[in-house]
Amino acid sequence: MRARAIMVLGTNSHVGKSLITAALCRIFAQQGYRVAPFKSQNMSLNSAATVEGLEIGRAQALQAEAAGVAPSVDMNPILLKPAGGMTSQVVVRGRIWGKLSASDYHQRRVEELMPVVCESYEALAARHEVIVLEGAGSPAEINLKHHDIVNMRMAELADAACMLVGDIDRGGVFASLLGTIELLDHEEQARIRGFLVNKFRGDLALLEPGIRMMEGRIQKPCLGVIPYLNQLMLEEEDTLGLPVIDSTDNTAWLSRTPDRALRVAVVALPSFSNFTDFDALRAEPSVTLRFCRSAAQLRQADIVILPGSKQTVDDLLWMRNEGLDRVLLDYARTGLIAGICGGMQMLGEQILDPHGMETAGSIPGLGLLAIHTTMQPCKTTSMATGQLVAHSLFGQPVPQVHLKGYEIHIGETLYLKNAEPFAQLVRQPDSKQSPHLDGCMTPDTRIFGTYLHGLFDEDDFRHAFIAAARNFYHLAPAVVLEQWKQKRESSLNRLAETVRQSLDMSRIFSWNGLVYRTPSSVESEEKCH
Repeated sequence: MRARAIMVLGTNSHVGKSLITAALCRIFAQQGYRVAPFKSQNMSLNSAATVEGLEIGRAQALQAEAAGVAPSVDMNPILLKPAGGMTSQVVVRGRIWGKLSASDYHQRRVEELMPVVCESYEALAARHEVIVLEGAGSPAEINLKHHDIVNMRMAELADAACMLVGDIDRGGVFASLLGTIELLDHEEQARIRGFLVNKFRGDLALLEPGIRMMEGRIQKPCLGVIPYLNQLMLEEEDTLGLPVIDSTDNTAWLSRTPDRALRVAVVALPSFSNFTDFDALRAEPSVTLRFCRSAAQLRQADIVILPGSKQTVDDLLWMRNEGLDRVLLDYARTGLIAGICGGMQMLGEQILDPHGMETAGSIPGLGLLAIHTTMQPCKTTSMATGQLVAHSLFGQPVPQVHLKGYEIHIGETLYLKNAEPFAQLVRQPDSKQSPHLDGCMTPDTRIFGTYLHGLFDEDDFRHAFIAAARNFYHLAPAVVLEQWKQKRESSLNRLAETVRQSLDMSRIFSWNGLVYRTPSSVESEEKCH
């Protein structure tokens, strides 16, 4: 039997579609249904690797986690990764398909890819009872609507009952809800079964008159009002949620006491990718982490991290234009530096791009690690596990800790004379293959780089990282260390519970002929079994 379909649409980007989709996946799973997320086309620099070694949007990986299922390429068959100059790398079913301009993709290539979308959706729907689809941007982008394969066309294909989400935190929620509905065709309007208001903070009684007027105006019910959730620590879809801070006027950042927070500065590169790598570090009470672009903040940091980049060469040139390369080289004499993926490539001696994957030619790196990188047409995409090669980090002894994460990169990095590897990894799912060397460290281990995204999500490594850095600066040991996986699970449950309490779940379930059971009734049934 083909799965029933619910679709989450939004009035615009960053209204909360991704997290509401995740919440619904968790709620359906808690109700005992085999549920999976689906987004036909995603544009994001945040991506994740599946067990098969394929690449999908990070948001769909989170939604799969909420649903309690393994992430699959069927959940996100098309991923667009902005590459600058109004072009994007197009990833189809987890593999690089091409690099196209926005006009070429929308005007000529979308129809070519629609059968891939249909195939992926049908494969997913055949394996599950419920599919929660996520739209992109707004379904009312009338300039793009003719070739839109992610909103109303996908809703029709899946025969999905749709809800429309408006973000009140940015203002204009009623105008955006009404305008979106008005710009849809009559058949499309009929698919919108109700609307909801997201990110509300205030007196609900003051909002009620507007809701009643909106219900009368569009003849659709309000499904509920979801409050603004602070400190949720679940992945943002894009850099609209990235808090770049360049001010140094902050007491915590300038404190000199031994029990102060460890100051971590992540360089906010123009093509910053996979910024979710740092969510676990941001959640640590003993760490103050900032995404920044100012020389002053880099100089005052305890650790500077160069993150992943979609356009490694362009971002390295940007750093040189901003003078940040000189700041980093000066800082490297005494400070601690880490590079992840593209950040590690920048720390090397040279980056070569003979195939023009990013920028044809070669460019010298920062020269802090004894490696050079050559960009390749084929992308390495895999989950990986392993361990540190050295028993020290930042010049401090560390226990042998387990490493786990995923690789997504097009560069092949070679070691130069006297290079010291960072880790020994085994790519999944073939755990029987021989381990390979990953990353690089300076002999004193103050500077390291790795291809492993998600490195800080593992509690053992993150705790060792924090302890070594605090010891290096003679700071007091961290009083509290977070358990990240437990925190994520708690955050997903908190999100789901808030959405459950805020929305008319009985009505939403009834759209597909399903009966919603209260949490107490589900618990009673489980006890009986």
